[in-house]
Amino acid sequence: MKTTRIVQKILANYEGETPGVKANLARILMAGKLGGTGKMIILPVDQGFEHGPARSFAPNPAGYDPHYHYQLAIDAGLNAYAAPLGPLEAGADSFAGQIPTILKLNSSNSLLSGTAGKDQAITGSVEDALRLGCSAIGFTVYPGSDCSLEMFEEIVELRREAASVGVATVIWSYPRGEGVTKDGELAIDVGAYAAHMAALLGAHVIKVKLTTDHLMQPEARKVYEEKGIDISTLPARVRHVVDACFGGRRLVVFSGGAAKGADAVFDDARAIRDGGGNGSIIGRNSFQRPREDALAMLGKLVDIYKGRA
Repeated sequence: MKTTRIVQKILANYEGETPGVKANLARILMAGKLGGTGKMIILPVDQGFEHGPARSFAPNPAGYDPHYHYQLAIDAGLNAYAAPLGPLEAGADSFAGQIPTILKLNSSNSLLSGTAGKDQAITGSVEDALRLGCSAIGFTVYPGSDCSLEMFEEIVELRREAASVGVATVIWSYPRGEGVTKDGELAIDVGAYAAHMAALLGAHVIKVKLTTDHLMQPEARKVYEEKGIDISTLPARVRHVVDACFGGRRLVVFSGGAAKGADAVFDDARAIRDGGGNGSIIGRNSFQRPREDALAMLGKLVDIYKGRA
């Protein structure tokens, strides 16, 4: 597999990594219709754990079958497919080698009480990722949760184990919990902080949410105002988050969030592109649509990231 100069330049930023990790990052970056561009679209399907099967798949019942998601990601020409252990095992043999996969190693659920700490259970292992031929592991951390310090310690150990066998690490960094207000979950100062934490924890790819222009932390607000940090537009906020990821030396992708209209999805992608982000990780906004609609939407997203739309 040849790599483009763009991909080689990205890989050069990972100076402390083994050849195996870089090879797996290259597999993801060179896959699909965006292969070689430095941009990525990843299909994540862990919502069954997070929200339950009906809320996740009843809008498009074909999605109850894990094979559907493998095939959707392949036919759409995406860079990777991410899921917990069960769905990946359900299609690992049928789709072996056809698309890079990411094993999501921790998950939560919506049946926990409202007083439960914001945390996730470890539901897979690096050994599982190797057995299934995955290019990366995925792990969620909740900056702002009283459980976050334990989550940080868990991913540091898992990341070290994965890197030792050449598997890359993707960190979902979602502000949530006792230390974060509802508006603060999407605040630009908190979102940039969460992205930076993921980089500090050793993430090779960082997954965060798009932010608003809200500033939650009073001390941070002083700096943003004193230094005139531009957070007035979504592309500007994307650029600020990218800066927080070691000045753009780490790959950062942005989640699609709850289902919404296609035009809003396209506007988000243009903002990510124009702000220097590396792409989208888009779940419900793709697999909850009828297959042909999803393929059309994902095809236009590819065109957007290639600067054609």
